Amino acid sequence: MKKKTNATKSKAPNKVAIRQMPTGVRGLDDILGGGIPEFSFNIIAGTPGCGKTTLAHQIVFANATAKKPALYFTVLGEPAMKMLRYQQQYSFFDADKLGAAIRFINVADVVMEKDLDAVFQEIAKQVAAVGPSIVVVDSFRTVVRKVLNSAGELEMQSFVQRLAQFLTGWEATTFLVGEYVQEEIRDNPVFTIADGLIWLSQVAERNSVVRKLQIMKLRGQGSVPGLHTIRISDGGLQAFSRTLGLVGRKERPARQRRLSIGIPELDSMLGGGILEGDSLLIAGPSGTGKSALATQFIAEGLRRGEAGIMAIFEERPQGYADRAENFGLDLETPRRKGKLEILYLRPLDLSVDETMQEILDAIERVGAKRLVIDSLVGFEMALAPGFRADFRESLYRMIGALTGAGVTILSTVEVEDTFTALAFSHYTISFLTDDIIRMRYVEIDGQLRKVMMVVKMRGGNHSKDIREYVITDKGVVIIHPRQTDYAGLTTGQPTRSGQHNESAPEPKATK
Repeated sequence: MKKKTNATKSKAPNKVAIRQMPTGVRGLDDILGGGIPEFSFNIIAGTPGCGKTTLAHQIVFANATAKKPALYFTVLGEPAMKMLRYQQQYSFFDADKLGAAIRFINVADVVMEKDLDAVFQEIAKQVAAVGPSIVVVDSFRTVVRKVLNSAGELEMQSFVQRLAQFLTGWEATTFLVGEYVQEEIRDNPVFTIADGLIWLSQVAERNSVVRKLQIMKLRGQGSVPGLHTIRISDGGLQAFSRTLGLVGRKERPARQRRLSIGIPELDSMLGGGILEGDSLLIAGPSGTGKSALATQFIAEGLRRGEAGIMAIFEERPQGYADRAENFGLDLETPRRKGKLEILYLRPLDLSVDETMQEILDAIERVGAKRLVIDSLVGFEMALAPGFRADFRESLYRMIGALTGAGVTILSTVEVEDTFTALAFSHYTISFLTDDIIRMRYVEIDGQLRKVMMVVKMRGGNHSKDIREYVITDKGVVIIHPRQTDYAGLTTGQPTRSGQHNESAPEPKATK
């Protein structure tokens, strides 16, 4: 007998493919899981001023064509002329699309003077005449209020169901725009029938204003859960996913090459240099040369043909470049040639995700391999108060995303010297970094001197020496080891165990 083959097994039915419509909003398609499901019935909701109408316009202008037009119904909100007067300030606005690809229709009189059936018939008439691919009703909340004043909730639910079925039958992707508060989600039938719910919010935190977006509902595809920062600028609305940079990370090579930090003696202390793709933390009090060391790290990369990015928070780019000249380091020439970008990130309502997007964009523009973040304290102060509470978690995501992109990071952080302890950071973030260099002051013979040590290096062995250094017109210069009988250098208050006399590396100031 012949054995049975698998040909007799039943085949699973083919799935219906749901195409996705791009929103035209940078970052939003990633949050949505690819875009808006085509022919879906969606709600854009939130409080006044959070960007609902701008989002709807951006979607319409990104997708509407003469062959696949969009109908934008206005209901007692802003008149179309007034609305367009403001919307044309954004770069996505295209006046050539008005009339043919995008048509604005005011149905305020029908809503106010007639019943629900008349409203439905008016929308249906316009849709049948045009055959649009996108339909927007703004503000749909006005229709709801009018209906609930003159009819019951069941009538409202029936109207929304009829409208959804009709527009889906015409293969139109629909957006109902309205001002709602979250307490209404539970009882409002509109939210039950909708396929997708995009919720926008605007929150004042002390003196800062933060806008956020949440995909509260989306049938047929997976979206990124949680709250995502949004910003409205000249280009319209932009979204910053809270998982930005964590998707598509590169695998680190089995053998990482070592990068010179620009100071030969420090490279030796690091076992040959910092491993490519590592995150290095430079910790120390004010005036110990953290920024000078960071500048030498970038300058060494530029000398070797490696482009770089410097994200600074406490000093303007020109001042930063001018100060580098004091060490004989030219940052202006590589800036002009597009090999170096100095990003000044100092708005008062910044989010970590926005910062990461700025840095990732700059990395792509110049092909950067090295990144300096100077400093983490300034970074935290630039954040809106609500983001400061999650700074450590956000920093973890940011460092992981950037090193995952193959970038080597040097971050500086200011710590207070107590002369009795050896703290690395008040953020408790040492676990986020691969390597740590600690710089500090010590008091010897009535003079403040500077020492540094490598206290952590995940990728290999490192020197255990405590090395003294000075800051000259060459930058950070490590002094050659000398015989010394001082003990307790890490305390900041070393003690001499013998009578060995040692000359100071820097002369004392004379009166």
